[in-house]
Amino acid sequence: MESRSQQPAVREGGRVSVRRDPAGGSVLSPVPVATVASRGTVIGNGLTWMAAWSLRIALIAVGLLLIGWLIGTFWVVVWPVVLAVLVATVLRPPAAWLIRYRFPPALASMLVLLVALGAISGLFVAIAPSVAGQTQQITNGVVAALGQIQQWIIGPPLNLGAGQVGDIINQVTQQLQASATSIAGGVLTGVSTVASGLVSLVLALVLTFFFVKDGPRFLPWLTAITGRSAGRHIAEVLSRIWAVLGGFIRVQALVSLIDAVFIGIGLVLLSVPLALPLAVLTFIGGFIPIVGAFVAGALAVLIALVTQGFTTAVLVLVLIVAVQQIEGNVLQPFLQGQSLQLHGAVVLLAVTAGGSLFNIAGAFLAVPVAAVLAVVLRYLGEQIDVRDQRFAEEVAADSEPPDEPDVIDGAEETVAIPASAAGDPAPQVPEPDGPAGAAER
Repeated sequence: MESRSQQPAVREGGRVSVRRDPAGGSVLSPVPVATVASRGTVIGNGLTWMAAWSLRIALIAVGLLLIGWLIGTFWVVVWPVVLAVLVATVLRPPAAWLIRYRFPPALASMLVLLVALGAISGLFVAIAPSVAGQTQQITNGVVAALGQIQQWIIGPPLNLGAGQVGDIINQVTQQLQASATSIAGGVLTGVSTVASGLVSLVLALVLTFFFVKDGPRFLPWLTAITGRSAGRHIAEVLSRIWAVLGGFIRVQALVSLIDAVFIGIGLVLLSVPLALPLAVLTFIGGFIPIVGAFVAGALAVLIALVTQGFTTAVLVLVLIVAVQQIEGNVLQPFLQGQSLQLHGAVVLLAVTAGGSLFNIAGAFLAVPVAAVLAVVLRYLGEQIDVRDQRFAEEVAADSEPPDEPDVIDGAEETVAIPASAAGDPAPQVPEPDGPAGAAER
């Protein structure tokens, strides 16, 4: 009789079972046949999986489009709220410091907000005389540059002639006169946009005051509204978002300040007009990654070209490129570290998408929004890992099989043994007790 240890082992779930044939391996034993899924079944399962995930992706896309439509519809409200949150992340720490020294929350928030507004206003008041005093020099430089371009067009290599240049200028003038109505409408639209921007700015300042004063009260309120279970997750995610946004704004401000200082010093040494306004523009442009630095640098090179000549423009370009490379490869990675964990390609795509959808405001908010999404995804990943770990612990606790008797099911007898013995070439199965076992022995 064939020994039981030579019977085949079959894995079932988390266990290994030994199946024995009553015929004892004789000619009456059925030939084992491996169960293999057909090609059609495999293709059908794959198509079902793809269809299910395609439906999920389509629903997610519809949800994102709906969210984008809602944001665009209520942009006049969303923009001041987002701007107020970003400013509050910077102003809340000094206000909290004052509150710890027994300042009333309202007084501390108002004091910090007024100091910030005074600093910004003082900066613009300081650069106004520089802009007014050097405007004539820039105008003369632009006129001289246009004259040189005209001489270059009339002479070689184009050799268009004065008559042809005059005809082109007349055509341009006629086109501008024909488009006077459209230009006037554009001017009115621009005035309306500026007025709406001022209203949004005032609303953002008021919201900033309330966010700075009552910021710590929002999380308990949300926890009470959403309940203890969901409120715990919401509070944790919002706390991380607040920390990430505050760190991003402060680090970006420091990096932009360093860029503005070094570029401003270089422009002063090269005697480029409007050095201080250009440095301020560089500081502001630093909050719009990649695009802001490019625009500020291009304007500085253009002013140097029309006022100081080609050589100075090249030197300004070298200065800006050198400062930007040091900032991008040394300062920003050192200061920000891995706090945002966003690749440069992700930042560039986010800025491009935000600028195309919401213009300058979108380009400004692109990186903070990407950082917020990254925080949410990381938290979801952490929760999934925690759940997987708990599930693995529960499975490990239940994986120890109890002593079970042999189960006879039809023509087969199944004996369950631990899965850890599956690697043995000849699993040892305990022999049954009683007369049958004695006779077999």
